[in-house]
Amino acid sequence: MITLRPSQARGHVNFGWLDTKHSFSFGNYYDPDHMGFSHLRVINEDKIKQEKGFGPHGHRDMEIITYVLEGALQHQDSMGNISIIRPGDVQRMSAGTGIVHSEFNASKTDLVHLLQIWIFPNQKGLEPSYEEKHISSEQKQGKLRLVASRDGKDDSLKIHQDVELYATLLQEGDRVNYSINNRRSLWLQVAKGSVEINGKILNNGDGAAITKEPNIELIATSKDTEILLFDLA
Repeated sequence: MITLRPSQARGHVNFGWLDTKHSFSFGNYYDPDHMGFSHLRVINEDKIKQEKGFGPHGHRDMEIITYVLEGALQHQDSMGNISIIRPGDVQRMSAGTGIVHSEFNASKTDLVHLLQIWIFPNQKGLEPSYEEKHISSEQKQGKLRLVASRDGKDDSLKIHQDVELYATLLQEGDRVNYSINNRRSLWLQVAKGSVEINGKILNNGDGAAITKEPNIELIATSKDTEILLFDLA
């Protein structure tokens, strides 16, 4: 079963400095039918204006993944980490017992466009930690590249939950297949472009919950398509 989550059905708030869309309930956007999916709690698509951003604020007991699509995001946190992440960079924070961090657009001229993802951890009260990796376009082109996993296998980020996150870059006509364990589900998020999945078309910003399917075939229907795929217990 493939249940579509069209982009235009997401929560949408424009604060001027921040244009944000929520796949699941978040902040002032509340939809009891979309509170998350399996261990996924948040997928926010954020566009932040030049030199604007989120001042210091706290999190706890959440795995937070930031995936930059365009521009540069400046990060600073209470663990002492300071970095600027760009397309190809993926950041993971385990908030655990509590962290404070800030996020700002590092550019004076360009927007920063990103996906922020929250995943429930497998236990509360973990020691906060931080990790980031660069995954090149070549590593994602035409194939599913593991970005994050429970055990950090295949040079992926290590997250504290039974989730595998894959990313792929596809050109029009490219095909990728993925087999699904019958006890697991998938969430697919189109970050850019469009794709056909088992006969259904998903466009930029669309998502889909996938259950009780033995496998899926992704066929890019536009150039420069970028997709995130979550394999969830």
